[in-house]
Amino acid sequence: MRRARASTDDEGSAALEFILVGLVLLVPIVYLIVAVGTIQGQSLGVETGARQLARTLADSPDAATADARAQRVRDAIVAEYGLDPDAVSVSIECGGAAPECPAAGALLSVTMRASVPLPLVPAVLGLDQLARVPVEASSVQRVSRYGGVAP
Repeated sequence: MRRARASTDDEGSAALEFILVGLVLLVPIVYLIVAVGTIQGQSLGVETGARQLARTLADSPDAATADARAQRVRDAIVAEYGLDPDAVSVSIECGGAAPECPAAGALLSVTMRASVPLPLVPAVLGLDQLARVPVEASSVQRVSRYGGVAP
C-alpha cells in the first residue's frame, strides 16, 4: 500500500513545472515586446523625419538653402531617434511645372525609408542583414505661393 502512494506523489514538481513553463513562455514574450518597441521607435523617427523634412523644404526660399536645411534636419533626426545613417534614404518629389524645387505653389512630397535591425540577432552568416524590418513614411506639404517664404 505504501509503495502505490509513493509513485503518485508529486510533491515539489509544481514549482519546477512553473519555472520551466514560465521561462518557455516568458522569454519569447519579452523578446517580442523589445522587438516591437524598437520597430515602433524607429518608425516614429522615420515619420517625424518625413514630416519635418517636408516642412523645412517647403519653407526654404531656394534650392541651395533647401538642400542645406534638409541635410541638417536629416542628421538631427538620425541622431535623435538612433537610426542607422546608412540604412536611411530620403526621396523628394516636387509636383508642378517648375523645374526647381521648392517652387511657389508646388506640392512637395517627401518619403523617408529605413530598415530596423531586430535586437539580439548575431552577425553570423549575414543574419543581421536578413533580420531587418523596413519602415517607411511619407509627408506632403504645399509650398507657399510666395515662393517658400512663410506668409
